[in-house]
Amino acid sequence: MGMIQPYEDRKKLKWQGFFLSEHTTEIDTETQRQFHCPPKEALSSEEINQCLFEAMKKNRAVAIQREEVDQEGHYPPDITGKISGYDSLGIYLSGESVEKIHYDEIRHVAFFEDKKWFDVT
Repeated sequence: MGMIQPYEDRKKLKWQGFFLSEHTTEIDTETQRQFHCPPKEALSSEEINQCLFEAMKKNRAVAIQREEVDQEGHYPPDITGKISGYDSLGIYLSGESVEKIHYDEIRHVAFFEDKKWFDVT
């Protein structure tokens, strides 16, 4: 009398979960495409070196904007993390993963503080 069989119900729920997953991925991709990072002030090599030195000395996280643009001329999001090492060519920034950034790729660098949703007023 109008009961849904358990097999059909599970199949329908599984399909809905797949739809939600695909929809979320699509929204995330679209959001990333729409967000454009504004160009930040290009710092001199002395200003960049001073900020990097202070960040290493005080073990502070930094946000780096690379001197690169996409096909539409937009800058990618900043790379954030703590400096885990350096050599004559660049620095190693550890955030979600360790990434090497060459000194001549850096357009702008600043101290970075990750704000949590509950810290925002």
